[in-house]
Amino acid sequence: MKIIVFAGIILLAFVAPTRADYDAGLAAYHRGDYVGALYEFKAAAEDGHAGAQYSLGVMYDRGEGAPQDFTQAAEWFRRAAEQGLAKAQITLGVYLQRGTGVAQNFAEAAEWYRNAAEQGEPAAQNNLGALLQRGKGVTEDYAQAAGWYRKAAEQDYPAAQYNLGALFQRGKGIPQDYAEAASWYRKAAEQSYPAAQYHLGVLFQRGKGVPQDDVQAHMWLNLAASGLRQGKERDMAVELRDDVASGMTPGELAEAQKRAREWAAEHTQ
Repeated sequence: MKIIVFAGIILLAFVAPTRADYDAGLAAYHRGDYVGALYEFKAAAEDGHAGAQYSLGVMYDRGEGAPQDFTQAAEWFRRAAEQGLAKAQITLGVYLQRGTGVAQNFAEAAEWYRNAAEQGEPAAQNNLGALLQRGKGVTEDYAQAAGWYRKAAEQDYPAAQYNLGALFQRGKGIPQDYAEAASWYRKAAEQSYPAAQYHLGVLFQRGKGVPQDDVQAHMWLNLAASGLRQGKERDMAVELRDDVASGMTPGELAEAQKRAREWAAEHTQ
């Protein structure tokens, strides 16, 4: 099963600014003056403001106000991370895991994820769990992975809910429990998480942890097929959805399609 990791950057999510330059940078950024924002953030960042350092890293990462420069971004993320800013620690971990702007280093990525995870950040908890599950930069440990996934899943973080569901389905690090797997998949599926929708559909199709139900199976597989990108995973969802449909009555198929349409309409408002 695919392990899902956090790969995004959370923009300007720090506490209230303590310096006028940082405050001015925020104001400039939000009115679309990226050159001005970069100037103000740099002044505050060079004076040691962690929020400004992180925000400057984000702008270099995105190429806002200056040419895109992952090396510069990584440097500013590191400075903020060393001051304990959890969002910077997560992002630096992603850079190290991918080798973006820095040499790839799974062990150091795991250290930064752990620092942020211990501050309660669900994205870091999920990413640390993924490295523990894979044995990347750390000793492979499914039980620890499950523990970190659970911490993030209980904060309603969908990637971790999916990853925890997968461990329950496989019985890796925790006792195999299809009902628990279905429960966690459903939590992520209800947040429009296509991989979880697919696996929940599979469990309904097989009657594992949930009653066998082709209507529910078709609905979730249909939603997954719509949400997954083109590729092997989407092809698998389409193939299984169509296989389920081949054994349904016209009324059952119509009901499944109706439920999928209604669910999609409700969750895209």
